[in-house]
Amino acid sequence: MPLVDKIQKDMYKAMKEKEKERINALRNIIGKLKYRYIDKGDKLTEQEEIKVIQSLAKQRRESIEMYKQGGRNDLVETETKELSIIEEYLPQAMSEEEVRRLVRETVKETGAESMSDLGKVMPLVMKKGAGKVDGKLAQEVLRELLS
Repeated sequence: MPLVDKIQKDMYKAMKEKEKERINALRNIIGKLKYRYIDKGDKLTEQEEIKVIQSLAKQRRESIEMYKQGGRNDLVETETKELSIIEEYLPQAMSEEEVRRLVRETVKETGAESMSDLGKVMPLVMKKGAGKVDGKLAQEVLRELLS
């Protein structure tokens, strides 16, 4: 079952149970997925659906940081709840140790030796991680290994 279908099914369930915050978060996800579908002009692959949802999660994390800096705790709480709902539809993220192992393997495979090789290693790490790797963490580990 495509991810968008599962999300719609969950939205209908949330509507029956009158979970207002969940309904809004799921509508937002569905809207972004449909927008991407229209933009592409074809069905989205599971990987493309995950990328859309990851970008929504990233936006929420950035908003949370901005609201914290601005002292808007009411909005921090709202965004945090929405983020937790969005994350339910993402694959389980790799642990820090798994990310470190993946980065080390990729560095060995590519023969990377210095920071100038960062640009050729990072895309491979992200591709191998396929939506499960935290790019920020992977980049930190990579910089650590190459410096």
